[in-house]
Amino acid sequence: MIDLKLLEHLETYLTEARHDKFHRVLSQRTKHFTVATEDVYQLHNTSAVIRSCDVFGIQEVHIVEERNTKRIDREIAMGAQKWVDLKRYHSVKDAIQTLKHQGYQIVATTPHVNDSLLADFDVSNKSCFFFGREMSGLSQEVLDEADCFLKIPMVGFTESLNISVSAAIILQHVTTQLKASTIDWQLSENERLEKRLDWCKKTIKSYDEIVERFYQS
Repeated sequence: MIDLKLLEHLETYLTEARHDKFHRVLSQRTKHFTVATEDVYQLHNTSAVIRSCDVFGIQEVHIVEERNTKRIDREIAMGAQKWVDLKRYHSVKDAIQTLKHQGYQIVATTPHVNDSLLADFDVSNKSCFFFGREMSGLSQEVLDEADCFLKIPMVGFTESLNISVSAAIILQHVTTQLKASTIDWQLSENERLEKRLDWCKKTIKSYDEIVERFYQS
């Protein structure tokens, strides 16, 4: 349970511009869509995907590190890892089970015989978009567990895109469609309060000392 008085006190340590930005950004955040990366080898690709999620209002990113375990590239993520919630898994099986339990359909972003073009994707379904390894793509396990397949139409000689580019294209499209719909896509009031407190903690210097003084007064 969020202590509202503490939150209000902490927010007095923010500049007016930062306070307003927290509220403005949170009004555009969603968990209706989320993203998962599977064993992406190039560190900058995962970092760039996280950055795109922040830009397009995706609050959670799921990172499967079954084979490749690396830290997030802070420079490329441009601080986005502070504002986006990262969920890490040691196996794709655990990731898929968790996401399905949370009500997400698994969307494999890969050309497939039963795939859907991006323009035809139904945004009403709560969805997790899976992006795979740079060279080999998604594992057979993800393909077997996928509820649907999604592809970006391409008309050139090149038949693939960098995963961070693919993520940006897909997220820009589906979030635009989502926000033009009547779907209740925004974070709940409690989720917004939790993020306001979390972002204060990540922003305010001497956070622990301020909280201690607040409860001692």
